[in-house]
Amino acid sequence: MADTRPVGVFDSDLGGLTVLREILRQCPTEACVYVADGEAAPYGTKSEAFLQERSARITEFLLEQEAKAIVVACNTASVAALSSLRERFTVPFVGIDPAVKPAVALTQTGTIGVLATTATAASDRLARLIHDYANGVRVITRECASLVELVEAGVVEGPEVDTALAEVVGPALAEGADVLVLACTHLPFLAPAIARLAGPGIKLVDPSTAVARQLQRVLTDQQLEGTSEAGPPLYYSTGEQNVFAARLSQLLGPLATPVRSAAV
Repeated sequence: MADTRPVGVFDSDLGGLTVLREILRQCPTEACVYVADGEAAPYGTKSEAFLQERSARITEFLLEQEAKAIVVACNTASVAALSSLRERFTVPFVGIDPAVKPAVALTQTGTIGVLATTATAASDRLARLIHDYANGVRVITRECASLVELVEAGVVEGPEVDTALAEVVGPALAEGADVLVLACTHLPFLAPAIARLAGPGIKLVDPSTAVARQLQRVLTDQQLEGTSEAGPPLYYSTGEQNVFAARLSQLLGPLATPVRSAAV
């Protein structure tokens, strides 16, 4: 029997929409509830303790919406809080990891670039992934706070984007990186601009496809699959609803449901 309860998805604001977009594509029978934590954005500069507590509060809100599984659609929140969430709650969680392993498998030059927030770049999780999988491959980490700010402002093309990308991505390319890991969920919105700057010989690794596949595996394994009658996502924001709604429409298209306020 189908489980019609929704999948909960959250991020600091807009970035997790790239993961939600992929979930909707790969898991069309699943209803989704998305929480944009605009009040606490950006996550990339917050402490681990803050992110653990904030993620727990959002999880509690999503459980109130009857979420049957929760996707932490943020690299920063995943590396900081995923383990503590799994210890605290019984609902299944799916997180997102900087895609170092697949990037290492793709490189021909022996150098990869990882584009990440300050918190992800400094995390033990990223350090462990590099230690476990890089195996002689050079990893150049570039902090992408300026790119996150542009996406949050709804700017995904144009001179501002090109200038910021040249500053963030340019040094990794100059040092020979031929694979770029988009280790922040905001970055797929900039993928066309990144690809244009990097050129045809550079591969971009977007982990959102793997997250959606893992969610489908979890739902199947735990017999939580949804129904073909799933409606459009429900959107909540802890920040300015009107601003989030405008950005959401710009990035994903017209909304089928209004943005609601989430008191977290």
